[in-house]
Amino acid sequence: MKVSQKKIDDLNLTVSINIEKPDYEEAKKKKLNEYRRKAEIKGFRKGMAPMSLIERVHGPQALAETINTVVTEQLNKFIEDKKFQILGEPLPSEKEDKNDWDNPDKFSFSFDIALKPEVNVTVSADDKIPYYIVNATAKAVADYKKGLLRQFGQLGTGDKAKEDDFIIADLTAGEQKIEGSYIALRSITDEEIKKSFVGMKAGDSKDVDIVKTFTNEADRAAMFKVKKEELGTLPEIWNLTVKEVKTFVSAPLTQETFDQIFGEGNVKDEKEFDEKVKERLQGEYAQESDYRFMIDAKEYLINKAAITLPDAFMKRWILAANEGKFTKEEIEKEYDTFAKDFRWNMIRGTIMKAAKLKVTKDEVMKEARKMASYQFAMYGMQNVPEEHLNKFADQMLSDSQQADRIVEKVEDDITLAYIKQTATIESKKITLEKMRELTK
Repeated sequence: MKVSQKKIDDLNLTVSINIEKPDYEEAKKKKLNEYRRKAEIKGFRKGMAPMSLIERVHGPQALAETINTVVTEQLNKFIEDKKFQILGEPLPSEKEDKNDWDNPDKFSFSFDIALKPEVNVTVSADDKIPYYIVNATAKAVADYKKGLLRQFGQLGTGDKAKEDDFIIADLTAGEQKIEGSYIALRSITDEEIKKSFVGMKAGDSKDVDIVKTFTNEADRAAMFKVKKEELGTLPEIWNLTVKEVKTFVSAPLTQETFDQIFGEGNVKDEKEFDEKVKERLQGEYAQESDYRFMIDAKEYLINKAAITLPDAFMKRWILAANEGKFTKEEIEKEYDTFAKDFRWNMIRGTIMKAAKLKVTKDEVMKEARKMASYQFAMYGMQNVPEEHLNKFADQMLSDSQQADRIVEKVEDDITLAYIKQTATIESKKITLEKMRELTK
């Protein structure tokens, strides 16, 4: 048996493995004996079929499995002996396989291997990274306050219908009548038709083409209190009479509202409410500033490290590792984004090792709880009990893929905090609009 390597460049090499019959013959015999012990062939007791028959039936498969095992063992041993730090997994060489499997005396296999590039990157005060700060203006605070009160408001009776309002209407077509249908004006997609509804008040009537006006079949079926399959039996033109206009009424500035938004007893009057609104808004701006800093810090260090990757090998490896989930064209299109993330992961690992940064179980659990809380909030559940948060966080961490993402997020946060503390941070004031333009 002979194992050799050929250097292609600093990051790519080819390992060739040449084996002859004596190298695998004994292993193949053992494999055939395994088949014999398990074989149930008519006319023979289990495990007693002649070896010549086993060879004829299972020989090709036993040979393939044996060769694969021997070659894999030798390849792994070679990589381990040479102390290679490889990227991904070895890939079979793309050159034509000239092995003669019908006359198995000699075999030759070649594998392409990519080596991890050396990462030389440090963080010091010499590194200058911008940090953009957005201040909450009086108008922004007022708008946020208005939106918050509207969010916690409820439907009330309105005078004239506005674009975001609802109307309760009776619909008649000949002898058919539908009473008390709820209609959301925002569900009307045609802007000209929607405008014709704006300003309507209780008692107003108009003829409506229901197909053109209410294009969503599910909405139309709910409005006429029928199944979707029955819509085709309805007339197209109906007379609509407004019975009532419903509009969102903002929550009043009361203690009940204060408690509902900021928790019981945390706000006692409008002045404190305004302060809390500004604090929350400034907190959201700080999150946007941190997000922008993350982008700028990663970009800066990726450029500074200037890591060269074996791109051609990486594209092949991604294709092989994902087993048909992506095409070559899709990988080509998304490769730059993947390569950037891959470089950052290497840089993050290098910085964490150099600075002796560690991830603790408490930090991982805290992040899982944070994600759980965010998911509950998306469904309008703001004050979820601790035991529910902990249970949901445990469930997330029991899933290996979710757990990996959470750990990676914690590693990112730890590394970026270290960078922020160590590098020279150039604070720059910016408007929210300009910040969002940058983030685009």
